[in-house]
Amino acid sequence: MKKRLVRILTSICAVGMAFLYVLPVSAKESSYSYNYDYWGDVQDAPSSYAVCRVFTSSDLGLDVNMKNPSGLTVVGDLVYICDSGNNRIIECKRPTPQTLEVNRIIDSFTGDVAVTTFNNPTDIAVSAEGCFFIADNGNARVLKLDKDLNYLMEFTKPDDNTLNADLVFQPTKLTIDTADRLYCIATGINKGLVKYEADGTFSGFVGATKVTYDWTDYIWKKFATQEQRALMASFVPTEYDNLYMDHEGFIYACTGSAEKDDIRNGSADVVRRINLIGNDILVRNGDWYIIGDLYMGNGGGYEGASYFTDITCLENDIYICLDRNRGRLFGYDDQGKMVFAFGGNGNMDGYFRRPAAIDHMGYDLLVLDSLDCAVTLFTPTEFGSLVYDAIDQFDDGKYEESGNTWRQVMNMDGNYDLAYIGIGRSLLRQEEYHEAMDYFELKYDADNWSKAYKQYRKEWVEEHIVIIIIVLLAVVLIPLGIGKFKALKHEIDTADIFTINQK
Repeated sequence: MKKRLVRILTSICAVGMAFLYVLPVSAKESSYSYNYDYWGDVQDAPSSYAVCRVFTSSDLGLDVNMKNPSGLTVVGDLVYICDSGNNRIIECKRPTPQTLEVNRIIDSFTGDVAVTTFNNPTDIAVSAEGCFFIADNGNARVLKLDKDLNYLMEFTKPDDNTLNADLVFQPTKLTIDTADRLYCIATGINKGLVKYEADGTFSGFVGATKVTYDWTDYIWKKFATQEQRALMASFVPTEYDNLYMDHEGFIYACTGSAEKDDIRNGSADVVRRINLIGNDILVRNGDWYIIGDLYMGNGGGYEGASYFTDITCLENDIYICLDRNRGRLFGYDDQGKMVFAFGGNGNMDGYFRRPAAIDHMGYDLLVLDSLDCAVTLFTPTEFGSLVYDAIDQFDDGKYEESGNTWRQVMNMDGNYDLAYIGIGRSLLRQEEYHEAMDYFELKYDADNWSKAYKQYRKEWVEEHIVIIIIVLLAVVLIPLGIGKFKALKHEIDTADIFTINQK
């Protein structure tokens, strides 16, 4: 009994010491970073990003505090914040890497139009010529202004017979292409993105999401009466939550409103990459679906699937999804493999209470929190910078340098799958096929292993072709030679016997 009591007290002391040891370290961490391995297990990872600074209304020197901001757009070194609750847009500049300064407040414009102010502006895009496209949600329009804030035109409710006549046009998010064609998301329109030509002509809907449904409901509808079918839920596409046009002119669109089971089994694509004709061309070669968190249980008062409320794409084709549900950021590469995951819900730096929008400036990330009315600026850590360097070097054809950089990443995190795969890909391009196979095998990358094996087999055959031919000839000719020898010997033996018998 006395020994048992000593063990219990020793365990309590050990746990207490461990807690005291961990507590200071946890207090220094600005975010919780992790990734998933091949088996779907959570693996702690070094932070890819660190909080550079959090900008509140007072930090920006605003006389009127921000109220329910909902949109964030980066154009060059300028940052535009849609301060929706105050019916204005805040234009900020970034004179130094760690500062944001208000450049001007945009709350009205000039022109021959009845209403020259905004009502709940929710998003903004800027063309190459400096024209502003503003989702003026409360006024049921998308405005186009020149760089001097002069009214040019407006985009209103699409003239489409399939839309409900009573539907009020409420544009929420938008983007434009190089020809000033407008793509926008509007509340209550689930047919895809609303597309307008540069002259304001409505030209149709683009990229509607796949319709998902339960087979039992589908079969039941076949046998239900008309009155029963009217009471049942309709099988319709889900609305997008946000969109972003990348440097190649493709539109990344995300939604978080799909059913949890559809997200879990991959039948609902919560992230899509849409081309000009509306087809989804997003590459999904990762081990897991592009859905954010794989585990959707209850934790810290939050449950369910990740809800992607915004998305942005870097120049190296890594796209980052913002999870409104748990306040996390999920980065994926151009093959659909997770690069990083970090963040969480809370009121500390690097955490969020209601994340609403994300954009990037170079490799830096800016996240808008609509409840805290603050913009968090993230900058890559040494680990994150090495990952980006390795990817950029590979894209530039510097395969040996890329492999060496990936080895530095691997030294910092031995569980980081992309480091092994990156080294394997660099070796594959350097024609070191057998060594590349070893790295792919370590992380169960069957596709790349097959590519390396195919080249290794071809190389091995070319190097050993002479030996192979000799062996094949030996296999064919030696039995023939032996057979001929035996036949000749048999003829000689039978000839001798015949001669003796003749005598």
